[in-house]
Amino acid sequence: MTVRLGDIAPNFDAPTTQGDINFHDWLGDSWGVLFSHPKDFTPVCTTELGYVAKIKPEFDKRNVKVIGLSVDSVESHLKWESDIGETQGTPVNFPMIGDTDKTVANLYDMIHPNASDTMTVRSVFVIGPDKKVKLQITYPASTGRNFEEILRVIDSLQLTAKYKVATPANWTDGDDVIIGGAVTDEEAKQLFPQGWTTVKPYLRVLHQPGK
Repeated sequence: MTVRLGDIAPNFDAPTTQGDINFHDWLGDSWGVLFSHPKDFTPVCTTELGYVAKIKPEFDKRNVKVIGLSVDSVESHLKWESDIGETQGTPVNFPMIGDTDKTVANLYDMIHPNASDTMTVRSVFVIGPDKKVKLQITYPASTGRNFEEILRVIDSLQLTAKYKVATPANWTDGDDVIIGGAVTDEEAKQLFPQGWTTVKPYLRVLHQPGK
């Protein structure tokens, strides 16, 4: 199955290190990040899980629930978590899905045969409160993810879901934004009475709304 941006994130029931879940019920009204790992007891994944545990308060304050996945068992995950806490300094504080039959991996197209027939690639899915996929990134097994970038994108997604704006290259929270291309100048006057700078008719820049 191929999951594309704007699709409803496939729902599933699965065991996790924090109990059995129904994915959509577990998400509730929150945003979600689902990210996969090739297998347990791997070096890059160990650093990733430890780092996400350290910055989990950043996800919490954005109303984002984080959940990991590996095609190994929950029992294996729990043993691995002990190593992660020891080596990375922070215990894993979010659930990890056990997916030994690869049900979830196949639902989200995490198995790429040209890379590996058995291991998941490093997939990241950001899912909105409407259960739709807002972002999808795929990394090779050898490259650790940049979770600061994932937080940056979540900031952009949440801002642009609330206001009719877009964010420019390298934008971070608090920077100027761009008025959406579908917004006419007349509509923009109502939406952004504080005004904007017209660089080109199609490039209208303003201070970030809400700041």
